[in-house]
Amino acid sequence: MNIAAFFDIDGTLYREGLITEVFKKLVKYEIIPTDRWYKEVKPEYEKWDKRQGNYDNYLLKMAGIYIEAIKGLHKSQIEFIAKNVVSQKGDRVYTFTRDKIKWHKEKGHKVITVSGSPIELVREMSIKYGFDDYKGARYVIDDDEMYTGEVIPMWDSESKENAIYDLVKKYNIDLCNSYAYGDTSGDFSMFKLVRHPVCVNPTKELLQKVVEDEEVRKKIQIIVERKDTIYDLKPDYINNFN
Repeated sequence: MNIAAFFDIDGTLYREGLITEVFKKLVKYEIIPTDRWYKEVKPEYEKWDKRQGNYDNYLLKMAGIYIEAIKGLHKSQIEFIAKNVVSQKGDRVYTFTRDKIKWHKEKGHKVITVSGSPIELVREMSIKYGFDDYKGARYVIDDDEMYTGEVIPMWDSESKENAIYDLVKKYNIDLCNSYAYGDTSGDFSMFKLVRHPVCVNPTKELLQKVVEDEEVRKKIQIIVERKDTIYDLKPDYINNFN
């Protein structure tokens, strides 16, 4: 059986949210009206930036507008934007995660990304960092390769759990010796499935889930990367989390 390492991208590998960069491009190209950023997204961003709001709410707000915005666009348009985003921004990753990808490859592990970002972006990041496979949110296209406005998500725990089970069958993966890296509550199901879960700059919501689950709390590793320093926190530390 194969050992795998499952990586989230947004906030785990990439230092922000890739969908944020695509959103900015869509505003720049006037596909998304500028006022939607200022009236709908910016307030959620400011709440999170001031640590008064929820990071997931900020990302989900953008995702909702993104779904509306790309309806009727040809998939080649989004693929073009995705290539540009990764070409321009794809190096903005955490040192810890980048080094772990390299380490797992050297060990011969399957390296796979399971991300809530649009599949077009996930594909480009997968190519850039040499992942063996990838799963991302799929925005449905019709027979003419135009986006319909429907989406098959990959940002929630249930979707990520199902994705991992599909990958287990595909690659004969031994979850009892595998790894998972994530930063938000949507990654929690991955943590429950593997032997070696790693929180990378976790959100409060994810830490609360970890605290409440004794099994995960016992096996979790918590990594915080700030500036040029990586902090490897002991699992017992989160017993004092509030």
